Amino acid sequence: MKSLVLLIVVAFAVGASAQCNPCSTMKWATCDGTNCQCVLRVSSDGPGIPLNCSALIPKCFLMKAEMYRARTGQSTRSSGKPTEHAFVDNDGIYDPDCEANGRFKAKQCNNTNECWCVNSAGVRRTDKGDKDSIKCEELVETIWVRLQLKHKPTGAPVDPTALRQAIGDAISKRYGVDGKLVNNTEYDKDARLIMVDVVKPKTDRTTDLSRAAYYMEKDPKWLPCFNEAKFLPTVGSQTLDFEDIVVYYVDEKPPTFTMKRLTGGVIAVIVVVILAVAAGLLVLFFARRRNRARYEKTQVSP
Repeated sequence: MKSLVLLIVVAFAVGASAQCNPCSTMKWATCDGTNCQCVLRVSSDGPGIPLNCSALIPKCFLMKAEMYRARTGQSTRSSGKPTEHAFVDNDGIYDPDCEANGRFKAKQCNNTNECWCVNSAGVRRTDKGDKDSIKCEELVETIWVRLQLKHKPTGAPVDPTALRQAIGDAISKRYGVDGKLVNNTEYDKDARLIMVDVVKPKTDRTTDLSRAAYYMEKDPKWLPCFNEAKFLPTVGSQTLDFEDIVVYYVDEKPPTFTMKRLTGGVIAVIVVVILAVAAGLLVLFFARRRNRARYEKTQVSP
């Protein structure tokens, strides 16, 4: 009888140890083992990347996981520029090269011979070029992220003053962003647009703004990285639900895109405009010469 009781107790203990809590900051993580270590799979072989589920997962690791899930048929993800140098991630998802700590490597090639340089958010900031010709000396830091959020229609007007406080608190709580970095929030009630600036000092190399921005980008698309419900801040008695988001990135150095980045149609338009301006200048030049000739002829007449 004692042996039977002992066997039941051991079996219960083993079963309890196998019941690991899910990773709160990464719903794709697998958590098992005696220590309930959570890992993120980025390939079909290998043990996966160990995760710290008490913090946001580095964006580079998340992108690698998305690429892996896309290749294996699993679910992934489906204005107001702060400065003239701000840009959005128009290239979409790619398979990045990551440092051991989850930081992006400065040079990315997406497993091809065509490469480019990225910022600390993994967003391309140069033209693409041959693998041997592209030189990326350092990883340029993203110091400013502008979040442009559009909420769904509400039953009553949203109080702009209460909104600013509510959005700042919600971002700080959900994404672990220091509230001091959320230094500006503007609201356009007619367009239902909320613009939030998150800015860190140029000397700060500890805060990774790209993590919060990436988690926020996925929240309004009903594909949040969290295991819990999506981002739904409360303003007064109203809960705001978002339908769209645009993320702008501002680096410590301006990007170095050139005319190569423009499409043929845009380049053609630019050429036409230049030719039109040149033609106008020529017409003006010859008209002035004719007028001058007439004036001189008038002066020499008896």
